[in-house]
Amino acid sequence: MPRHRPTAKYLVGSGKVEELRDLVKAEQVDLVIFNHILTPSQERNLERVFECRVIDRTGLILDIFAQRARTHEGKLQVELAQLEHMSTRLVRGWTHLERQKGGIGLRGPGETQLETDRRLLRIRLRQIKARLEKVRSQREQARRGRKRADIPSVSLVGYTNAGKSTLFNSVTESDVFAADQLFATLDPTLRRLELDDLGPIVLADTVGFIRHLPHKLVEAFRATLEESSNSDLLLHVIDAHEPERMAQIEQVMVVLDEIGAQDLPILEVYNKLDLLEGVDPQIQRDADGKPQRVWLSAREGQGLDLLKQAIAELLGDDLFVGTLRLPQRFARLRAQFFELGAVQKEDHDEEGVSLLAVRLPRVELNRLVSREGMQPSEFIEQHTLQ
Repeated sequence: MPRHRPTAKYLVGSGKVEELRDLVKAEQVDLVIFNHILTPSQERNLERVFECRVIDRTGLILDIFAQRARTHEGKLQVELAQLEHMSTRLVRGWTHLERQKGGIGLRGPGETQLETDRRLLRIRLRQIKARLEKVRSQREQARRGRKRADIPSVSLVGYTNAGKSTLFNSVTESDVFAADQLFATLDPTLRRLELDDLGPIVLADTVGFIRHLPHKLVEAFRATLEESSNSDLLLHVIDAHEPERMAQIEQVMVVLDEIGAQDLPILEVYNKLDLLEGVDPQIQRDADGKPQRVWLSAREGQGLDLLKQAIAELLGDDLFVGTLRLPQRFARLRAQFFELGAVQKEDHDEEGVSLLAVRLPRVELNRLVSREGMQPSEFIEQHTLQ
């Protein structure tokens, strides 16, 4: 319930509070949800008046996240956000932490119960942050490994319930949990995908965004969101059938800015084409001819080839066009260039060395050559970058 001028005590005016109090009693309501951020004191004041539990937008999102978390990492991230949120609202005994610690000898000299609970909360926060930092380090190590192997990383981002997981499953032929509900995905899922015109990429499905995403959640899910901010390309999945899609697009860009991903290359993917009339799967291009957006239906499998084509074009924008010198001992490497369809012409010098005129994405050239334990510069006769 929005209000243009929030009051310090209740957020809403006293008249509205009385009206809601009567409604709560008449309908025997046991939970009131405000689609707004409440201060801890406002929550307590409203609970005293309504005589039931009151939560704000942040509390609701945290509750939904808690229900959706399935992996150990996801549960840790949700717990971190919940504890950060709870730390400003701790006004009475927090007995579940006592049970975790055994309940004996917890209180220091002169400590009140509230002080003990706050100390236990700080300890738990440190434990969770340490574990998540380890997860973050492991993810960073994996990303460095992919970079060394010259495997591009592509992440799906977008407003919650835009169809990211359905698209992920359709493109990679996976079975990641997908449902018509908010925040069905909390944990990043990575799959290797082979593109005909490019080679292997790693595709990541990540947590969905939402309007006024609480900052505590962004911080708690930093390890997950960094999968997007370290990608070579972002696929911004948009619900083409959603009337509020422009506002959702704007909100996604706000979150991308917050996690430092605002300058990454972005391909807009307008999903749920099957719910529209008169729109066919297609690639729309910018003034330079580069793919800008793709229209498709993940559920019906329409336009998936166009999406793969657009990804390959954008990631292969830095093409290698030139001649490679391949001595006879690299016959296997020579055959791989032919298998890729990258060879435009072949000559031989007086020593029998193969001179291959090739055209292929630089990332693919690096991948093939690195398998031989070599660097591209050791084979290049002449080249042009496009």
